[in-house]
Amino acid sequence: MKTLQLSGVARALGATRRVWLFGLAMTACGAAYADSVQIQVWHTLMGPNKAEFEKLVKQYNKEQGDVEVTLRAFPTQAALKQEAVASRKAKNGPNLVQLDDNHSPEVVAEHRDILPMYELLAKYPIKDANWFLPTTSSFTRDARGRLLAFPWMAEIPVMFYNLDQYKKAGLDPARPARTWADLQGDLLKLRDVAESNCPYATSEQVSVHLENLAPLNGQTYTSNENGLDKGRAAPALQFDTLYMRHLSLMVSWKRSELFTNHSEDRASDALFAKGDCSVLTTGSGALGQFLNAKSLKFGVAPLPFYDQATPTAGRPFVSGAALWAIEGHPQSQEKATAQFLAWLSKPVIAAEWHQRTGYLPLTEAAFRASDVSFYDRMPGAQQLVAAMRNQPAPSGRGFRMANYDRIEPVLSQGLNEALEGRTPPMAALNNAASQARAIAQQK
Repeated sequence: MKTLQLSGVARALGATRRVWLFGLAMTACGAAYADSVQIQVWHTLMGPNKAEFEKLVKQYNKEQGDVEVTLRAFPTQAALKQEAVASRKAKNGPNLVQLDDNHSPEVVAEHRDILPMYELLAKYPIKDANWFLPTTSSFTRDARGRLLAFPWMAEIPVMFYNLDQYKKAGLDPARPARTWADLQGDLLKLRDVAESNCPYATSEQVSVHLENLAPLNGQTYTSNENGLDKGRAAPALQFDTLYMRHLSLMVSWKRSELFTNHSEDRASDALFAKGDCSVLTTGSGALGQFLNAKSLKFGVAPLPFYDQATPTAGRPFVSGAALWAIEGHPQSQEKATAQFLAWLSKPVIAAEWHQRTGYLPLTEAAFRASDVSFYDRMPGAQQLVAAMRNQPAPSGRGFRMANYDRIEPVLSQGLNEALEGRTPPMAALNNAASQARAIAQQK
């Protein structure tokens, strides 16, 4: 009996020891977590791009113990900005926020809550950061070429096309249309031969059919050198005969059922992902959604241009969104924020982000690190991305316009009125330009 009692005591002591050791281990983990610097990143990514960012942050937190990154997702930019104001008052705001390009980055950078990226990186440099986009690009840069925000979600408008439907229509998938006139011929075959109910659709209609119509055809979008000439009056939109021709063509496509769906947001992307539409113009950041679409085979090409306006197409504006650093945090958090950005800048990490999302490569090293097989799956992709490394023409550097976030909905409404037959194309453009001028002059 005594033997049984002693063995029971031994077991009890062993169990107690194991519990004690487990508790000690958990305490150590808790202490390590408590010792790490906590930073917050707020964003509005959705779908596969959101999932990819979450995966990368989880990987970062797992790889090291010095910094703990917490993500917070918002459904819209308006919701994010509203919460950011409230958090400022409560002094518990984020360290990085995703902000869409408003075409006035200098104004954003001057806000008291913003820490310009060049100031943060001057204190905590990112080693060997040879940025992919030229310093002459106005996206996330000021007039002196200084980096104002981290260009993590930079994108360009592109044309995606369904390879299976091209083959069914007797078209060569390796030779997508380069001009709008050629695209019309392709769409007729897609409608009549491939029997597509949606030959062409567009998302981000203002970007595709107004903003980028100018640089692709060698013109400026606004007066005063796209608003980049600071020595003159406020810029105004320049809707000339090129715009009249283009919008009239789009209206004719709508009437003949070549052009069936258009949206200012990304709504039309889902139709292409399901295989319902043959050709789609949208932002390159839609790539993640299409890569996750089952049985969808697609190519990617530059937006078409008018060869009557220019012998060769220009490059589009770089836009999208970026991560902006927030002022007012302890030095330890600023350093931790820079450490996180440095990790995102690693060639393998940045290349993975580029390949999974369609956003432009962050650095030259990220572009070189991208797998050749990735580009081989999508005809035209590598050449399209590589072209963005070149110095843009003056018309393609970007544009500046005050209050553009309020102007864009007005332009979208003008497009809707013309495409839906409620207002003649030129009248719709002139009305929108007049309203835009008044909004741009407001303080």
